[in-house]
Amino acid sequence: MDDQPDPETLNENSELLFSFGVIADIQYADLEDGYNFQGNRRRYYRHSLHHLQDAIEDWKKESNIPCCVLQLGDIIDGYNAQYQASEKSLELVMNTFEMLKVPVHHTWGNHEFYNFSRDYLTNSKLNTKFLEDQIVHHPETIPSENYYAYHFVPFPKFRFILLDSYDLSVLGMDQSSPKYQQCMKILKEHNPNAELNSPQGLSEPQFVQFNGGFSQEQLNWLNEVLTFSDTNQEKVVIVKTVDYIVLHLSGSSDLNAFG
Repeated sequence: MDDQPDPETLNENSELLFSFGVIADIQYADLEDGYNFQGNRRRYYRHSLHHLQDAIEDWKKESNIPCCVLQLGDIIDGYNAQYQASEKSLELVMNTFEMLKVPVHHTWGNHEFYNFSRDYLTNSKLNTKFLEDQIVHHPETIPSENYYAYHFVPFPKFRFILLDSYDLSVLGMDQSSPKYQQCMKILKEHNPNAELNSPQGLSEPQFVQFNGGFSQEQLNWLNEVLTFSDTNQEKVVIVKTVDYIVLHLSGSSDLNAFG
């Protein structure tokens, strides 16, 4: 057996290239504590803002301040919609993020769509597509406007790809649109339950209403970006919201995923 490298030696000789922050499921609401949909996990709605503030203070104290932060969705809780507090709560959380003087890349989760339509999100501060990287002479790596996805380079030879995990979903869609009808058809074909949020009895539990998926159009685009990264020996980080989704794609061998 080959000798294994000493971790301490690796630490001494390794060079820190860059760092980035990750935060998910803030789910802020100006409400007392409650529970999730299944009733088995406590939610600290109002206190979540303090956790975000603490995270920001910790990032600011780092000797190597993160070059960016990845916000992985569910920034405010769906309960805000019931109390007509969605915009107010979102503004409060976004103002808190402004304490951090680095770019914040936002993904969209089911709670974003409980509060807002896709059209609203596209025109909101949660759309950070303006931070995307443009690869010259490679138009195939430009994402379509039909989904919310983009890629960027935080450090040379590292490419981060943000995906739209609700590209195919009944959430946030105009119910009269063909895409909504397509998604509802797929959902009901795989989920016969009266409560479409319930995975009870399903052999494929990902087919629930609060989940989402990728269109073939988005997957084709992702494959083009991965092919470019593989050709140019880039390391890739895939950023998404839903952890039910598994990607089966050929492409970069140096691939990591957050979600």
